[in-house]
Amino acid sequence: MATIANNLQLVRSRISQACLTVQRPPASVTLLAVSKTFPAENVRDAFNAGQKLFGENYVQEALDKIEALSDIRAQIEWHLIGPLQSNKTRPVAEAFDWVHTVDRLKIAQRLSEQRPDSLPPLQVCVQVNTSGEDSKNGCAPKEALALAQAVAKLPRLKLRGIMALPAPSPDPAVQHEALKQVCTHFAQWQAAGLDVDTVSMGMSNDLEAAVQEGATMVRIGTAIFGHR
Repeated sequence: MATIANNLQLVRSRISQACLTVQRPPASVTLLAVSKTFPAENVRDAFNAGQKLFGENYVQEALDKIEALSDIRAQIEWHLIGPLQSNKTRPVAEAFDWVHTVDRLKIAQRLSEQRPDSLPPLQVCVQVNTSGEDSKNGCAPKEALALAQAVAKLPRLKLRGIMALPAPSPDPAVQHEALKQVCTHFAQWQAAGLDVDTVSMGMSNDLEAAVQEGATMVRIGTAIFGHR
């Protein structure tokens, strides 16, 4: 417990310092704690240390944790940040608050149709494969704006912005350029009239660069929960 609480404090400090270097208010960056492969007890420890937003990659694992932590469900936001197959959209639409990995219209349509009327609209990001890696999910950059515009029109969903996993690089200049590309797409969406406010990028090893380039939500796992 103490370790997770201490780690959260260190990560929040890193975010604040990164914001200060580019004269951004620290409150402009949201911390998403990535709890995949860690037990529900670790999520509860982080919650008790003040963390309210949690990201999960695997649908069934996440559903098990949501159930195990049902007593604090109303105080937690659950974000799906892993790939989503069309046969898994219903439980996701029913159980999650956010989905960061919408990469094709079919997935968005299913989430929209399956989101219960009793819940607020599902908050979604369109995932863009900005680095063009075969191993990465996400729509092609040239298709991103059209997909975002189509998702924005769906009922029961609220398009919030863009999510990306830029290819890591040991060269800081290359890393910054890759992160900057994500924000370029985001700016194009805003210029096209889309009501978006979220740039979901940056992990434990590139948090500072991501914040400096414009991330509004960083997805941090290892620096909070340790190595898997």
